[in-house]
Amino acid sequence: MAEDLTRTYDRATFLFENKEFVKAAELFGQLVEAEPDHLEARMWLARSYYHSAQLRRAEETLTAVVGRWPSEAYAHLLLARTLQRAGRAEEGRQHLKIAEAMGLTE
Repeated sequence: MAEDLTRTYDRATFLFENKEFVKAAELFGQLVEAEPDHLEARMWLARSYYHSAQLRRAEETLTAVVGRWPSEAYAHLLLARTLQRAGRAEEGRQHLKIAEAMGLTE
């Protein structure tokens, strides 16, 4: 099973790097389903959703990440960017401030 997950991860990151974000999101979604506490897979999933303009899904994924891992600065930054892109910049402002307070700048 672990070998299959590794292959799926490798394929998903390859797709992401080649800007095939929708396909990458599908595979990262499978990884998150198999290993819900895998932060890195969740972040790749959120980034895939963001880059494929699946903003609602990106927001849901990132909200879950900051709820579970509140010290994950990049998740706060990406959530702020997702909300900005969705026309809800004011809602994202708090996450941007949190990311900046943790030393993450744009």
